Amino acid sequence: MYRRKTDELERYIFLQGLLDRNEILFYRLLCEHIIEMLPIVYTPTVGQACLRLSHITKRYRGIYISPYNVANIDNIFQNNVSLPDVNLIVVTDGERILGLGDLGSDGMGIPVGKINLYVAAGGLHPACCLPICLDVGTNNERLLNDPLYLGYRNKRLGGPEYFDFIERFIIGVKRNFPNALLQCEDFAKHKAFKLLERYRDRILSFNDDIQGTGAVSLAALTTAMKIKKQRFSDQRFVVVGMGQAGSGICDNILAMLKEEWLTDKEASSKIFPFDVPGLLMEDTPNLEASQKPFAKKHSAVAKWKLD
Repeated sequence: MYRRKTDELERYIFLQGLLDRNEILFYRLLCEHIIEMLPIVYTPTVGQACLRLSHITKRYRGIYISPYNVANIDNIFQNNVSLPDVNLIVVTDGERILGLGDLGSDGMGIPVGKINLYVAAGGLHPACCLPICLDVGTNNERLLNDPLYLGYRNKRLGGPEYFDFIERFIIGVKRNFPNALLQCEDFAKHKAFKLLERYRDRILSFNDDIQGTGAVSLAALTTAMKIKKQRFSDQRFVVVGMGQAGSGICDNILAMLKEEWLTDKEASSKIFPFDVPGLLMEDTPNLEASQKPFAKKHSAVAKWKLD
């Protein structure tokens, strides 16, 4: 039945329907055909699904926390989760879904899909994994004007109101799921770094876009160094795109260079960060705090023969 479907989105809908009807059979099928089906349950097909999630949802999965119900977060967690012990929560606020931007509550496809990966590829038990969407509105006019949109139909929370909402969510998680790892997924860059710094010492957590991508990239580079029989300090690294992923990759490369006894200055001199303006310089306008440690001095490129 799966292979009779005419396109990838139809296969995604079929698999989600199977997950709703028979979780055991869904994971048996996914594990036996994991190479074929991972691109369906997660990237790239999950992006197509998120663009249409309100139109293809047949049964809700996970928990949606919105300004309407955040005051009752303890009751929501206690009454709606009949799980033995939640040890993994994947959460998004839907503001920066893959490369597709603000999809509001339709971003729930990402936490659901990521948990599929954790179970099928990582061996976690599905009963201990909880997908959550922080449904704090959307600035996407297409969704706000769509009569079938299932989310909180208001402009996205911002400023102190947004961070107060996050604080109440974090406290609710700590109180109800004290042993859970909280994975943040697809938050906007300007919020992701703030949230990471604010909560990394308060709750067991990580940001997948910053730290997950950085760690996986470092693993690939470490393997490359073994193949080349060289050290990190023998290389120069060009990172194209200095958003969350690029910054996380730079942080990991910097840490490895320092493991080889380079100073901060020596290590950062090996890394060349590029973004929309080109090579990031110390006087590039509007540098993010995460970009500043890697921005180049003009003296470092003075001999380059470029306009």
